[in-house]
Amino acid sequence: MRTTFHLKTLAVAVATISVASITHAAGLDRSGQDVTAFFQDGTYAEAVYTYIDADVSGYDSSNNNPFDNTYERGNKTGDIAESYDFFRYGVKADINDTFSVGILYDEPFGAAVEYKGDNNFVANNNPADSAAEFADDAVPTPGGLDGAIVGIGEASTAGENTKVEVRSESVTAILGMKLGEKKNFQIYGGPVAQRIQADTKLRGLAYGPATGYTSRISPDQDYGYIAGVSYSKPEIALKAALTYRSEIDHKSQIFESYPLASIIGASTGRDIPTSRSGTIETTTPKSVNFDFQTGINPTTLATAKVRWVPWSDFSITPPLYNEVSKNPVSRPDGLNLVDYDDDQWQVELGLAKRLAPALAVSGTVGWDSGAGDPTTSLGPIEGYYSAGLGAKYNVTPEWAVSAGGKYLWFGDAQGRLPTGKIVGDFDDNNGYIVGVKLSYQDVK
Repeated sequence: MRTTFHLKTLAVAVATISVASITHAAGLDRSGQDVTAFFQDGTYAEAVYTYIDADVSGYDSSNNNPFDNTYERGNKTGDIAESYDFFRYGVKADINDTFSVGILYDEPFGAAVEYKGDNNFVANNNPADSAAEFADDAVPTPGGLDGAIVGIGEASTAGENTKVEVRSESVTAILGMKLGEKKNFQIYGGPVAQRIQADTKLRGLAYGPATGYTSRISPDQDYGYIAGVSYSKPEIALKAALTYRSEIDHKSQIFESYPLASIIGASTGRDIPTSRSGTIETTTPKSVNFDFQTGINPTTLATAKVRWVPWSDFSITPPLYNEVSKNPVSRPDGLNLVDYDDDQWQVELGLAKRLAPALAVSGTVGWDSGAGDPTTSLGPIEGYYSAGLGAKYNVTPEWAVSAGGKYLWFGDAQGRLPTGKIVGDFDDNNGYIVGVKLSYQDVK
């Protein structure tokens, strides 16, 4: 007789995996856009709190000549990664044995970086040694671009730090329909509402004439969709799901201030204001998630997660920044403020073990490819390796508390300006994640 695994008891184990499973990944990826709450049996609800503390430090470049891309190790940057936290919520219910509905909330994309201390990413009153970063063929004149970098770019922002903060929120509504004689197959999909905003300050000699640049992208909400297919075999606790999320186009209001814009423009015969309000179009990337689990024996579960995000298609292109960066000879299309070279691949494998009817533990190992090296100076890591542990305790048959933690070893990366100049080198960095989840599940 074939051994069967009871999914209701194994669910005690599987829920421990997702407490602190996918965070602080490539590009601006933050939550991993997890949808596994929707695949839980019966009526299910969860609230998850995650806290991330990363240590990302390195050295600036002592070469402040924007015409020379040679990296020369300079001063220490200190820890530039600010700690941050976020929440995730999910509710799912069965209408009948065919249809299910769910609502998911998460904070999918984000960034929190600030440079401090004595390095070239902090504004000071030291004279700049370089001329126009964005006017490659312009010849500076006394008191012109060189003087402006000192008088406007540095003195007016003295003591300020390079800083970037990106925040997002997402609400996903899902309708699923089970198919087949045993209802093993399910197709699902629904609309996604997404809200995103960002603030950026570039300060210090590392950014050459762009020092002093400030932008604020106001919150904008727009819509996309989710679609997927899943398969389950309860006898062996097997579940597999492939989920696609669409791109979401945002058209946001933006304010930009660029102290040296008029002088850089004049060097190429253009009249450019030093500040301007307008609109910016950004597209958050599509993604594909694959979630898999299967029972190994009646008390042990194996899991796997794979995620792909094409960050090489993503860019942030503020209009004033882009206009200043244009050069009729070398850069007719200008530059993006942020972009990435590679797509992201992320893999996480786990084992969960039910130790007692109300207690389970789990372990995970993971890998993230990153989005290229060199990468933006506003997020200089190239992926990571990770190891994590989790535990779940059922307070009652329906209510449970889970806790988990993960340690991250970040990949070494060099920080690069949009012009291609290397301005920082970051290695031997790490971080940790902790999470707590409260969940309710009623399986009739």
